[in-house]
Amino acid sequence: MTLKEKVASRRKICGIHVNLTDPIVTELISYLGYDFIWVDMEHTKLSPEHIHHHILAAKAGNTPIVVRVPVNDLTVTKKVLEMGIDGIVFPMVRDTDHAKELLSHTLYPPYGTRGCGPKGAVRYDGELEKAYYRDAHLQLCRFVQVETESAANDAQRIAALPHLDGCILGMHDLSGSIGRLGDIFCEKNLSLANKTIAAFRAAGRSVGVSTFATDRETLERYDRMGLNILSTGADYVYIQQLGRQTLALARDIQKQA
Repeated sequence: MTLKEKVASRRKICGIHVNLTDPIVTELISYLGYDFIWVDMEHTKLSPEHIHHHILAAKAGNTPIVVRVPVNDLTVTKKVLEMGIDGIVFPMVRDTDHAKELLSHTLYPPYGTRGCGPKGAVRYDGELEKAYYRDAHLQLCRFVQVETESAANDAQRIAALPHLDGCILGMHDLSGSIGRLGDIFCEKNLSLANKTIAAFRAAGRSVGVSTFATDRETLERYDRMGLNILSTGADYVYIQQLGRQTLALARDIQKQA
């Protein structure tokens, strides 16, 4: 089953965040069995060249790549799309009009305004371009990230947009948009999140969350909220966690010697 099929059927799936530049990280993760690898360009130093290397690395374990592109950077968006990714996430979406504009840049006419020039997306084979322009480009998973109060309040209209596969909640930025940065489970933030979840589920769309949390309590809470996509943890988080645990164990052993 492809990532697109899993998302369309609202299957419960799990992803992991990649922030580091070395593609070996992605190759290693690609063997672990995640449904997708979320490579982040919004909050990292990753360039289009880095993304290309991560895409090639993910193929080692046949794991789909989803890329969160920088906010409103349509030049980078176009370059990433041409590489042949499996999914794209647009952060900081403001409202329906904003979401519609962003989606348009992922779709060829007559669906949208994407410019022609696929390369890796058609394996550099000009014979495949016609089929790609006709319908293959529609297989891309398209997500908007709901992390502002305005987007949450407009969730019903956003969820109805054609060719949108779902949304990803950004609970921290959502809390910041209401003046409660970091208080992600406060009553108002949960109300906005639940409004978004209800709107997307009613429209038959997938809805998920991007979180670095790895504890059972937090992940179970998100699952109970009705989310079917959990993008959780991150490469550098796991390095830190196990590194600290091992150091603490070694120090404890040395004290007893």
